[in-house]
Amino acid sequence: MRPLCPCGSGEAYDACCGRLHRGAAQAATAEELMRSRYAAFALGDTAYLWRTWHPRTRPDDLVLDASQTWTGLAVLGSGEDWVEFVASYDSPAGPGELRERSRFERRAGRWVYLDGVFG
Repeated sequence: MRPLCPCGSGEAYDACCGRLHRGAAQAATAEELMRSRYAAFALGDTAYLWRTWHPRTRPDDLVLDASQTWTGLAVLGSGEDWVEFVASYDSPAGPGELRERSRFERRAGRWVYLDGVFG
């Protein structure tokens, strides 16, 4: 059995976000990019996160919290260049949620993460 994609699509990882992470395809929509970035956070793929972050807003270095495990994603709404979501996680302090309205931009024909408002 093939592992399911962490993004919650119900598809196999290789057929879903895996193809984006390997560079075999590009995200067709802002929501597809956001889901692939969530999966990259869940899998610890900092190289993909860095590549898909707008150069104007991305950090110089990206270090993920190894004690945090991402456990689920719920998309609350989306438009052409934004996605609002709740991402669930477990940490040593207990379970939690990250709620964000993310903005995306097309740059050289590819979607990139621009920034987000937490809340």
